Amino acid sequence: MPHYKNSSFRKWIFCLLLTMSFSSFAQNSFPNKPVSLIVPFPPGGAADQPSRLISQALFNVWQQPAVVLTKPGAGGAIGAAFVANSTADGYTLLATNPSMIIVPEADRMFGRQATFDINHFVPLGLLVADPIVLVVKADSPWKAYKDFIAEAKAKPGEITYGSSGAYSASHIPIEMLANAANIKLRHIPFSGGGPAILALLGGHITTTASSPTAVVNQIKSGTLRALVVTGNKRLSSLPDVPTAIELGFKDAEFYLWIGLFAPAKTPDHIVQTIRSDLQKAATQENGFIQNMAKLGATTDYRDAPAFSEFLAKDAERIKATMLKIGKVD
Repeated sequence: MPHYKNSSFRKWIFCLLLTMSFSSFAQNSFPNKPVSLIVPFPPGGAADQPSRLISQALFNVWQQPAVVLTKPGAGGAIGAAFVANSTADGYTLLATNPSMIIVPEADRMFGRQATFDINHFVPLGLLVADPIVLVVKADSPWKAYKDFIAEAKAKPGEITYGSSGAYSASHIPIEMLANAANIKLRHIPFSGGGPAILALLGGHITTTASSPTAVVNQIKSGTLRALVVTGNKRLSSLPDVPTAIELGFKDAEFYLWIGLFAPAKTPDHIVQTIRSDLQKAATQENGFIQNMAKLGATTDYRDAPAFSEFLAKDAERIKATMLKIGKVD
């Protein structure tokens, strides 16, 4: 009997330890439930499609949904502040663009209390870093960017352009182009890049700027015409469209990047897990890169260290540009 009791006790201890081990694994594994991927802009904008494609790729890695939720408003500030104030457990992430830098800087410029700052987040990875494309309707009278500039100089303040709000990631580059060409345009803000594109297609504004991903199909179908891009080289998807730099406007370089962030206090082991899984998701075969290519976009995946370096340089360029532009209503 003593041997039986000792054997039973050993079995009980073994089962208890096994149960504790599985319980510990379940608690420490990430993710073990759906992850919310917050996009702080309306559907249809530059951040929307890359976010949805990376969410699909993350599902393939995690076998847990990465649910894209749009929380638009205030040029991206509402969604960003929501993530900054969320529980820092890795289950609420942010997919955003240069508004991460622009919005807090604009708040400081106008003496407002910033609702968030870039220091409230930890970078996870860069997905896309495209120049923006200035587009007009295909039936507009301007065949080239020089024609657009000529009319803008002849009619200062009459040509309208739409953006996703004051100091947004579509407002800043258009003002950069305008300042570089010494022209004056009239700004009409919208709730996001998608609504601005719809307003252009509807004839309510004259021009807008967007990522190639959001407008390449309309350009190729003959609905929109691209006049200029803001990168340092031409786009492979739009090889006939010149860069502002090659036209002599060297102060109009701008990239509409899309990156993923977590709240700053997210535990290091979770951040490392997300970074590792994000790299797998972004670079896996027949996944994110290939699907982005179908949309005419070139990915530029960079892990957190390289992304942080990119952000530091971009912040310097954006802040310097905003000081040149000054206060814009």
